[in-house]
Amino acid sequence: MNIVSEELVPNLKAKEILEEREKEAELKYEQKNSLDILKKFVKLDSKQTSEMIEALRKIEKLRDRHIMSIVNFLPEDKEDLRAVLHKEYSTLTDEEIEQVLKVVKNYI
Repeated sequence: MNIVSEELVPNLKAKEILEEREKEAELKYEQKNSLDILKKFVKLDSKQTSEMIEALRKIEKLRDRHIMSIVNFLPEDKEDLRAVLHKEYSTLTDEEIEQVLKVVKNYI
């Protein structure tokens, strides 16, 4: 297997990709497990996911990997956000943290 390209995607997109592959052929063991987990934990639809990504991109300090983590885990409070962002959390101001949490709350 050759890697042609690499791209950060939200869990919703990963779920959609696996569902498409499932229609084409039988999934491998790891893919089946991943799809089962994604079916249980993906809470947002496509429109909500893309709107949330766009809203989070307006916060300048957040990079794509941070945004995908936020969209995938949907942190509800500062402690959850700290766990999702790890050491990058300390680079955000209190205002930016509140802005991130407000965006998430608008979609959950």
